Parts: sequence; structure tokens; C-alpha cells
Amino acid sequence: MASVRVKFRPSSVSGKEGNIYYQVIHNRVVCPIRTDYRIFESEWDDGASTLSYPTPVHAERRNYLQSVANHIEWDIKRLKIIIALFDRRHECYTTDDIVTKFSRQANEQSLFTFMQEAIGQLKRLNRIRTSETYAATLSSFMKFREGQDILLYEVDSDTMMLYEAWLKGKGVCPNTISFYMRILRAVYNRAVEKELVEQKHPFKHVYTGIDKTVKRAVPLKAIKRIKELDLTLKPHLDYARDLFLFSFYTRGMSFIDLAYLKKSDLQNGFLTYRRRKTNQQLTVKWEKCMAEIVAKYNDCSTTQYLLPIITNPLVDERKQYRNAIYRVNTALKEIARMISLPMPLTMYCARHGWASIAKSKNIPLSVISEGMGHDSEETTRIYLASLDSNVIDQANSLILKGL
Repeated sequence: MASVRVKFRPSSVSGKEGNIYYQVIHNRVVCPIRTDYRIFESEWDDGASTLSYPTPVHAERRNYLQSVANHIEWDIKRLKIIIALFDRRHECYTTDDIVTKFSRQANEQSLFTFMQEAIGQLKRLNRIRTSETYAATLSSFMKFREGQDILLYEVDSDTMMLYEAWLKGKGVCPNTISFYMRILRAVYNRAVEKELVEQKHPFKHVYTGIDKTVKRAVPLKAIKRIKELDLTLKPHLDYARDLFLFSFYTRGMSFIDLAYLKKSDLQNGFLTYRRRKTNQQLTVKWEKCMAEIVAKYNDCSTTQYLLPIITNPLVDERKQYRNAIYRVNTALKEIARMISLPMPLTMYCARHGWASIAKSKNIPLSVISEGMGHDSEETTRIYLASLDSNVIDQANSLILKGL
């Protein structure tokens, strides 16, 4: 099997940038691939064959180096995919065959490459969440294609219909399929804008709408039962329950905001933070039930953050957040089974629950709207309308009983 190495060639002129290049090795034959990526010798770790970030470094230079690192990572991934495709065919091939196919994909813009560039740009613009959704979409489409890239001009309605059928066969729900399609459509339209491909409307025969889903709010009785559970012998469930309740206590605070709450956000009996989704500042009166949860984890908290979600300063914060939300939601499903809750329980249910319970207690819409950090009462009205249809169901049952 062929292999790929990343190499650095320093400039012959002192103080000038050198070049990154690749070596494709197969049957003891080495074939180089030149790149346009230029860095200084101090920015290269020869032992690890990777970029290094000297300190101090300006933000603009760091962004450039990160962009180069992303391009290298993607190039190597493409080369390995090409090698794997050749290996699967069980045919003889040479280093020249690998380099030729790689160069052809580079010269004729491919979807994988173009999308990877879009992801890199989103990261540089600090649109991390959006970059993650694009990366998830690309990963799904790559699985469908079994790693084989596709040129932009080859993307057509047949390809998208096959992808849609493949997703349905995997049991993916319609809204998720539509989500992937809308992202791919946005990327394709961007390529059209750049005049890299002619508009052929490849998404006209696939679903790109949004099905209305009923959000089941957790009733107050269920939240009381969750609170009263004895989870002493199951610390992972206890931890998930605490975060769920803390979210509920703080008017349905989202998990991303919980994760980034700082100790300094708590001042003079009030918790003040900005919603990461809208940048709106919210203030919550500090209650005893909130303090009890925070105090429980005081010994674990050695960072600037109030809750033990992002706990390791040496590990990427976004990665810690994603791992935590996955673990917590998995644990909440187990808690739901323990109390025989007839619905999936997730962190977002705390937000649904707070809104629904507030409405049931005749709290004015304006108060609920402000408490949840919505931009307008209309947003809250739509939000509440999408919640549990339990009241309507009960009314229908009463009518049917009279028959």
C-alpha cells in the first residue's frame, strides 16, 4: 500500500518562507507533489512533520497557519482516499497514477475540496457552530460516496436523489435529510456564484422543506419526580440530572450557555450572561436551588467556569462541550426510563418545560418572552404553539366521552 508524507523545504535565503510539499511513496518509488503553502522554518516541527505555532504570534498569522494546516489535512485525506480506491480495485498502480488523479481533482474543482474550503473559511470567521454543521454534512455525503470525490459539474439531480434514497435507507428522519440537502445546496449555489459551475438545479427533486415536529414539554410532576430520584449510586445520572435541573431553574438556559457560564457572571445575588445564540444579555436572580448544585461541584471546578462542563484547559473547549452534551443527553434518556416518562428526555426539554409550565400558570406572554431571551413576543407565541398539544387532546377526550 502506498503512503504519504508531509515535508518542508526551507528557503535558501535566510529569513524567507519555505515550501510545504508531499511525498507519495509506493513500491519504493517516491514522487513529490508541490504546494503553494509557504511558512517560515520556525513554524515547522520536523520531528512531528507538522506545523508549529511560535509564541507570541499575531492573530492574523495564526489564522493563516490554521488555514494552511486545514488545507494540508484535507490534501492528505484526499490522497489517502485515492490510494484506498486504487487498493480496492486490486489493480497495479504507480505513484504517477496517484499524483495524476490528485492533480486532476485540484485543477477541476471538486465538491469535497470546495466544501472543505468553505468549512475553513467559516472557522476563520469564528462561525464554529456553522462550520460543524457543514463538516457533519460533508462527512455524511462522503460516506454515501464511499470516499470518492465528485467534481462540481458532475453534481446533478440524479446524484442528489440517490443520496436522499441512501439517507432514507439508513433511517435518517426527513428533517435531517432536508438539513443536509439545504447545506449542500448552499455550497453548490456558492460555487455557481463564483462561476465554478453552471447552475443545473440539482436539488429540485429532493425534499428541502421542514416538517413541523411536536415538542413535548415535560410536565411539572415529571420534573419533581426527576428531582426526587435517588441517584447516589449512579454519579453520571446524578450529574446529568443536576445540569437538567439547573437549566430549568435558570428559565431554560441552553446547554451551550451553561457550559460557558463564568464564576465572574455571578455578582451580588444575580447571574448575568449573554446568550451565545442571540448575544442578548439576560439576568437571573440567584436562588438557593441553583447555589446547591454549584456548591456540589466546587471541588471539581478549577477553571473560570461555574459548572463542571469545560474542565480541562488543555483540551479544546468546543470538543469538551460536544462530548458533555452527548453524555448528558444519553444519561437523561436513562432517567426518563426510570420514571417511565413516555417521551425522550434531553437538555432542551428543560427549556420546553419551563415555557409550558409558565404558560399553564397564566404568566403573561411578555414575561415568558423576556425570561427566555426571545427577540419578540411573536417568537415566544410561535414557540409555545409548537409545544405540547396536551390541552387540545384533553378537550377532544372530553368531547368523545359524551358520545
